[in-house]
Amino acid sequence: MSNHSIVCAGIDTGKHKLDVAITGAAEKLQVDNTADGHAALSAWLGRYQVERVGIEATGPHDRNVVAHLRRDGFTVIRFQPAQVRAYAKFHMQRAKNDRIDAALIADCAAAKKEIHAPPDPRFAPFAEHLTMIDQITEDIARIKTRRATAQETAIRQVWCDEIKRLGKQRTDALKALVAAIRQHPDLAQKLDLIASIDSVGLPSAVAFLVRMPEIGTVSRERAAALAGLAPYDDDSAQHIGQRHIEGGRERLRKAIYNAAFTGAFHWNLQLMALYKRLIAKGKHHKVAIIACARKLIAFANAVVQRGTPWIKQTQHT
Repeated sequence: MSNHSIVCAGIDTGKHKLDVAITGAAEKLQVDNTADGHAALSAWLGRYQVERVGIEATGPHDRNVVAHLRRDGFTVIRFQPAQVRAYAKFHMQRAKNDRIDAALIADCAAAKKEIHAPPDPRFAPFAEHLTMIDQITEDIARIKTRRATAQETAIRQVWCDEIKRLGKQRTDALKALVAAIRQHPDLAQKLDLIASIDSVGLPSAVAFLVRMPEIGTVSRERAAALAGLAPYDDDSAQHIGQRHIEGGRERLRKAIYNAAFTGAFHWNLQLMALYKRLIAKGKHHKVAIIACARKLIAFANAVVQRGTPWIKQTQHT
């Protein structure tokens, strides 16, 4: 069946309202972004025999309606805002309001050729929990900076106490998240497989699993792209540009990079050998670490695919 025979809808998401349009139809709908509104939306889409629904990813505002529509059997595609803007720019569409945006998103859904399976719904609360842990870590880093610049002993003590409090909160939150993941035997097995890799501690393993639910089911190239670690060419005619990484999941990439950094200097013999080899060839330090990060996510993807733990090496390769 071609995309042109599939009835598609687009949803422009607001905090309180949802504006909906259908490709090639004048009918429009606006409903509240509430459980009752989602039920009305689902019934309306059913009447028009809509199969595919596009929606712009807006964080917390689209999460519940996406879950509702998927439960009701609709194929839902979440577009990043940059994708919708690029589509509008390509078609030279400058006018903008909620209903126009809804129609534009419907057209994006109709044009989409490759449709991926919906993500495992178990990961949404895990991701929110992990983001909270990341934010606590960021708060600790900021407070450490304040402590370093404090002149008064009493003020430094305030910051020390706050760092200690937040550190305990972070530890407790990580334990709770790991416990929640381990309630699912298949996820517990994947977590242990990833954590078996040298230089990947439990916090990093949690980030790998939660930030990339696809791990073990995609190619190593796709895994690198999802993490924003895939190198892209910058060539044109006679110009040969430097390859660079772009896009991907920022928090996932940071977790992989940090684990690769420590692995390349201390814990993972394969990463240590790779780093030294690249530096010997004249590669910049950061380029070498990114290559190590790309190798590390390939290791994690492979152990989950095979279902067997990492084999520790006893000498450099």
